[in-house]
Amino acid sequence: MEYRHLALSAEGPVLRVALNRPEVRNALDETTIAELTDCFRRLGKRPVAGRRAVLLCGAGPAFCAGGDARWMRRTAAYTRAQNRKDALSLARMFEAVEACPLPVIGKVHGSAYGGGLGLVAACDLVVVENSARLSFSECRLGIYPAVISTFVLPKIGLSHARRLFLSGEVFGAALAVRIGLAHESADTDRLEARIAAWVEDIRRGGPAAVAAAKGFLRATAALPTRAKRIAFSAGALAAVRSSPEGKEGLAAFLEKRPPSW
Repeated sequence: MEYRHLALSAEGPVLRVALNRPEVRNALDETTIAELTDCFRRLGKRPVAGRRAVLLCGAGPAFCAGGDARWMRRTAAYTRAQNRKDALSLARMFEAVEACPLPVIGKVHGSAYGGGLGLVAACDLVVVENSARLSFSECRLGIYPAVISTFVLPKIGLSHARRLFLSGEVFGAALAVRIGLAHESADTDRLEARIAAWVEDIRRGGPAAVAAAKGFLRATAALPTRAKRIAFSAGALAAVRSSPEGKEGLAAFLEKRPPSW
C-alpha cells in the first residue's frame, strides 16, 4: 500500500501507520481521510501472517492538529448536502480505525486537537506523551465535535464531554488518562517501550481470539438489552471454545507448554 499522506512501515509483528504531513502538524484533509479509511479497511480484509497490531502515530512535532485549515475553509462554501457527504467520509475513517480486527495502538505526542482526538478515541490502546497538549477545540472555531462524539463519548462519558467540548480547554496527559481517553502516559523517551510491552502482551493471546474479542466488544455494546447481551455472549463463548485456536489454547495450558501461536 502506498499513500501520499501516510507512511507505512512493518516492524516485526507491528504495522506502523504514520500520519505524514508534518508541515501542517498532520492535519486532516480529504486526501488524508480517504487514505486512512482505505488503509484500515484493507487491513481488515487482507490480514498478514505474523502481523499482530497496528501503531497509529504522527510524523514530526505532533500527532494530529485536527482539520486542515484549507479543507475547513472549502467546506464553509459547501452546500448542506455536500457537507453531510463530507462528514460521513470523516465518520467512515474513524469507523475503519475502530473496526480494524488488529488491535490499534495510538501513540500521541506533541498535540492532538479536534479530529485528532477522534482518532485517539478510535484506537484500542493509547499512550500519550506527558507533555502533550490536547483539546476538543471545535467550538472555538464556531462548530462543535459532532462526528467524533460517536467515538469519544463511550470513552470519556457525558460529564467529561460536557466540560471539554463546551470549554474547548487545552488539557494534558494526566487528565486524558483519568477520564479514559488514554490508558497511560509516558515521557517522550519511554513511549516506544510502553508500546513494545503492549505488543508482547497481545502476542501472548491467540490471533483469532484477540480479533474476535475486539469484534465482540463492538457488537455487544450495540445490543439494546441485557437479555440480548447475555444470549449473544453465551453463543460467542460456545463458538470460541470449540474453535481450533480455543482447543489449542486449552491443550497448551493443560500440558504446560506454550501455545502454537
